[in-house]
Amino acid sequence: MEGSIIQLKFKIILTIFFLTISFYFGIYTFDKIANPTVIAVADAESRAKAMEIINSVILKECSNEFKYDDIIKFQKDEYGNITILQADTLKLNKIASDVALQSQKELKELGDVGISIPLGYIFRNSILAPLGPNVTIKMQPIGYIETKYYSEFDSAGINQTRHKIYVQVIANLRVVVPLENNQIKVKCEVPIADTIVVGRTPNSTINLDLNSAGSRI
Repeated sequence: MEGSIIQLKFKIILTIFFLTISFYFGIYTFDKIANPTVIAVADAESRAKAMEIINSVILKECSNEFKYDDIIKFQKDEYGNITILQADTLKLNKIASDVALQSQKELKELGDVGISIPLGYIFRNSILAPLGPNVTIKMQPIGYIETKYYSEFDSAGINQTRHKIYVQVIANLRVVVPLENNQIKVKCEVPIADTIVVGRTPNSTINLDLNSAGSRI
């Protein structure tokens, strides 16, 4: 009788041991297989959300504050030819700072709340996609948010030049998922002006340098 009890205890202990080993082996295997996929999906989702926020901020701030005729000034000679093309750097810097500050604020707010995606979605399976549990992705802006301007000129006909201005925003983010984190760089470039300049524009004027305008927040 006593031997049977000892034998039963031994079987129970052995079963628990094997179950424990199997559990940890399963967790280890799952981590090795699933974790890279989790990080990849987290990076992609965070990048998409960050770009959506930054693009929205650029469009909102620039539509409210950027007026081409107030920012870009022309000087013409007596024949109507453009001799000088100048940008108001102070106004451009103000807009760039507003874009950077608002982007940083909204990215931080989203990061505090986090992005929830079903675990099934991580495996890219249409059947499992809606199934949970959810994995929460956090985002943290790190370093500065840099805002730059780019200018582009193209011929648009006789004595006409097409002038485009772009805003580029670069943000560095830390993506945080359970037990892991990764850093990504998000770069957005949005056209904010597309204007036809009437009058002969010499090549020396076309090289409008906007590199001095911008912001780092």
